[in-house]
Amino acid sequence: MSTTTVDDHHDEHPGFFKRWITTTNHKDIGTLYLLFSLLMFFVGGAMAMVIRAELYVPGLQWVEPGFFNSMTTMHALIMIFGAVMPAFTGLANWLIPMMVGGCDMALPRLNNWSFWILPFAFTMLLSTLFMPGGGPAGGWTLYPPLVLQTGNAFPFVIFSIHLMGISSIMGSINVVATILNMRAPGMTLLKMPLFVWTWLITAYLLIATMPVLAGAVTMLLTDKYFATSFFSAAGGGDPVMFQHIFWFFGHPEVYILILPAFGIVSHIIPTFARKPLFGYSSMVYATASIAFLSFIVWAHHMFTVGMPLVGELFFMFSTMLIAVPTGVKVFNWIATMWRGSMTFETPMLFAVGFVIMFTLGGFSGLMLAIAPADFQYHDTYFVVAHFHYVLVPGAVFAIMAAAYFWLPKWTGHMYNETLGKTHFWLSTLFVNLTFFPMHFVGLAGMPRRIPDYSLQFTEFNTMASIGSFGFGLTQLLFAFIVIQTIRGGKKATDQVWEGAEGLEWTLPSPPPAHTFDVPPVIK
Repeated sequence: MSTTTVDDHHDEHPGFFKRWITTTNHKDIGTLYLLFSLLMFFVGGAMAMVIRAELYVPGLQWVEPGFFNSMTTMHALIMIFGAVMPAFTGLANWLIPMMVGGCDMALPRLNNWSFWILPFAFTMLLSTLFMPGGGPAGGWTLYPPLVLQTGNAFPFVIFSIHLMGISSIMGSINVVATILNMRAPGMTLLKMPLFVWTWLITAYLLIATMPVLAGAVTMLLTDKYFATSFFSAAGGGDPVMFQHIFWFFGHPEVYILILPAFGIVSHIIPTFARKPLFGYSSMVYATASIAFLSFIVWAHHMFTVGMPLVGELFFMFSTMLIAVPTGVKVFNWIATMWRGSMTFETPMLFAVGFVIMFTLGGFSGLMLAIAPADFQYHDTYFVVAHFHYVLVPGAVFAIMAAAYFWLPKWTGHMYNETLGKTHFWLSTLFVNLTFFPMHFVGLAGMPRRIPDYSLQFTEFNTMASIGSFGFGLTQLLFAFIVIQTIRGGKKATDQVWEGAEGLEWTLPSPPPAHTFDVPPVIK
């Protein structure tokens, strides 16, 4: 006898509001995160275009210096909190339940809430550009006393940062609860896919560091409006203390932006090399080591504040130490490809591009770790080149690799391979044209965050601006490919990439074949 009710039929085809606004389905929420991230990627990218248009040639061309300052601040806040982090959270929502054998995330309604906070937070942040006095004006690091010159927008900027933090913490609690409580029988921690491992560690980093940022920006708020003197030297405070608090959050944050990318690449390379990942356990331990070390290196952002020599030495050596587990990861990826039956479909191209260019960014980071050298590099375009090599061909390329890799599974349609490869090669060409010249102008002494510069830096800046516009336009191709794939196209089979028989989308290398501890229940 059928027990199907009218309500059941109604739920099979929910309306737009029920499907997307009130949803607690991890796949739908993952899709919302990813689409929101794509939108913010273009908003933040438009701000980068404003910055690069102003820097195309020397002199003040297009925007006021104050607005330029707001653009550098907003570009960073939107790209970090609006594009990269929500993209990784969307991937976590889609993939973690499937990878651990759970039916959904552990806390579905919290999941819905943690997403819907974000559109309001970023609408508020963007609205500050239209307030009297303009948008935030302190660089993304919000250093006092400069940031306290922000006009009426200031409390709105702080509140939007609080909302982003709340969203991140709730999402992280959900990830931890899902991974620790909803694994299939027999899936021990050391049998989990590496994407799950990297997200588990990332979630702990977020839970530990976001409250630190919340505390720092709240102290800024009370300094401006409630006559406290946490960071005001005139009242007995110390502006350098803000830098310590901020970077205690900020340095683990840069690993929050890259660890899930390591997980993604650790799935894609074994698939297209057609062999298991080399050194699964060492990858897990290396990820945990990076997370631990990220908490004890924060003041390498502050070598020039006049800290004691022993402090400089400690932060210099601990920073260099992070290169060891990162080197282990790069070695393992290369060893996985070694003598593999490699093919170079779009996800693999992005993954290999990630390994090469992320490593380049890592080497320039090692240069910045050397305290006496950093006295010269600090606050120059060399630093801009370094972190963009880690975050654009690093985090962003990994997200794009993941999109191409899992889109067929998510949509049931195959993306256009020719367009995908075109997107990769154009992106790689333009990302290097944009950021490689910045190493040279930085070493020659060009400072960051300025709307004008000396004539000697003209050629490299013109190259970087041309590269950035090329890169920005290329991403319109990415949006087109994604929309085209969602709307239809060639049907994806269970063997999407030729010759990849037996390789699954969701499970990596190990875990080995399942040896479930619990015997099957026979009804």
